[in-house]
Amino acid sequence: MRDYFLKFWEGLYTIMIGMKVTFRHLFVPSVTIQYPTVKPQLPERERNRLYVNMDDCIGCDQCSRACPVSCIEIETVKSTPGDDLGKTSNGKKKALWVTKFDIDFAKCCYCELCVPPCPTDCIYMTDVYEFSEFERDSLLYDFATLTQEEREIKKKNFKEFQVKKEAEKAAAAKKAAEAKAAAQKEKPNAKTDKPTDDKKGTD
Repeated sequence: MRDYFLKFWEGLYTIMIGMKVTFRHLFVPSVTIQYPTVKPQLPERERNRLYVNMDDCIGCDQCSRACPVSCIEIETVKSTPGDDLGKTSNGKKKALWVTKFDIDFAKCCYCELCVPPCPTDCIYMTDVYEFSEFERDSLLYDFATLTQEEREIKKKNFKEFQVKKEAEKAAAAKKAAEAKAAAQKEKPNAKTDKPTDDKKGTD
């Protein structure tokens, strides 16, 4: 009987020791934040969602080539002579229309390797971390500011400019060939102008 009560007391004492921490926090304010009402304080260099400032993007494709998981896709179209794309915030003149700038956040590993190569600092990490989605396609972000219609127009204009430029180049080459042929035709023939010796072979 004595052993029975001793074991009972040991079991109760063990439980009380285990519940000591629970009782300690039962009557004091919670140590956890009340998310999502209260947001956590993130570290200064926290790596979260990428953002692209398209006003400073020059379409150099440096960030896409630096990405180890290929989650960035960029397509550009050269501007025609009549286009004015403006300048970036650091004074660099733009020469390419960015018709596609997609980042697939389902593939992104938040390594930040795409940020340092950017010459205009247009791509950088933000403090936004809440972007869970139910659909896979919702994690594909299109940062390009041109509408779909504008993108097609820019592609069409550049294609027409290329055709026109090739036609002008071919016309110039043809004109040069014709001028060369005319110059060769007008050149005197050295053989016909050479004087002949009529007395050759006579005494």
